[in-house]
Amino acid sequence: MTLYHVAEKNVRKTWFLMTFFLVFIIGLGWLFSYILESPVILIGAAIFSILMSFTSYWYSDKIVLSITGAKLIKKSDNPTLYRIVENLCITTGLPFPKIYIMKESQPNAFATGRNAKHAVVAVTQGLLDKLEKTELEGVIAHELSHIKNKDMLLQTMVVVLVGIIAMASHIFLRISFYGGGRKRDSKGNAGAIIFVLGIVAAVLAPIAANLIKLAVSRKREFLADASGALITRYPEGLARALEKIAKDPSPMKKANNATAHLYIANPFRGKQAKSWFTRLYSTHPPVEERLKALRGMKI
Repeated sequence: MTLYHVAEKNVRKTWFLMTFFLVFIIGLGWLFSYILESPVILIGAAIFSILMSFTSYWYSDKIVLSITGAKLIKKSDNPTLYRIVENLCITTGLPFPKIYIMKESQPNAFATGRNAKHAVVAVTQGLLDKLEKTELEGVIAHELSHIKNKDMLLQTMVVVLVGIIAMASHIFLRISFYGGGRKRDSKGNAGAIIFVLGIVAAVLAPIAANLIKLAVSRKREFLADASGALITRYPEGLARALEKIAKDPSPMKKANNATAHLYIANPFRGKQAKSWFTRLYSTHPPVEERLKALRGMKI
C-alpha cells in the first residue's frame, strides 16, 4: 500500500467514526427527550459543553506549555533544530511555528495551537540528545502533520461531543431520580421499560463516548505517521524514532493525563504505562502497530 493510500484510508476511518459519533448523540438525545418529554436537556448540555470546550481550545497552547514547563527558544539556541523545522515547513507549506524545549531526558515531542498561524512544536532535550537527524526529521514531520491536518480542531470537536453526552447523561440521571418516576408511571409498562433503558444508556453512554474519542485520536496518530512519512519520503526515519522513544526507560517528570494525548508517544513509563486501565484509555495506538504500518508503506 502506498503512502497516499494509507493517508486516505485513515482520513476515511476518522470521518466514519465522527459520523457514527454524531448519529450516536442524536439517538441518545432523542431517547432522553422522549422519556422526559423535553428537548431542553440536550440543548442545555450542548451549549455548556461548546462554551467550555472552545474556551479551552482558544487558550490550549498556553495551558499545555504551562503544564509541561516548555521554554521558548531562539534560532541561536539550536540552529540545527531550527533548520530542520524550516525545511519541513517549506515542504508542507506551513508557516514557521514557535519552537519550545522541555528539560526532560525522555525523548518525546508534541504540537499544539489553535491553527497553523498559532502553532507550537515542543520537543524534549532527550529527543535532541538521543535521535539521529533522519529520526528527528521524522518526529518533526509527524508533529507538523498534526498541524496541517487540523487535528487540534478535530480533537476539540470530539471533546465537545463527549462533553454533551456526559452533561446530558448527568442531567438525565438527576431528573430521573427527582421526577422521572411520574412520567414513567403515566406511560405504563412500556414506559417503565423505556425508562430503564434510558437509565442504562445514561450510565454507559459517557464510557462509550470516551472510547469513540480514543478511537478517533488513535486514527489521527496513524494519519500523522503516514503524512509525516509523505513529507520526509523516508518512513524508516520515523519508525526508528518511535522504537527509540518506546524503549527509552527515562520517566517524564511532568507526565500528565491531561496532556498525554498530545505527545508522539505515550509519556508514561513503568507500572503506570502497563496497567490495563492506562492501556484501555490510551490515546496512542500500540507502537508495534505503528511500526508495522510505517514499514509496510511504499513510497
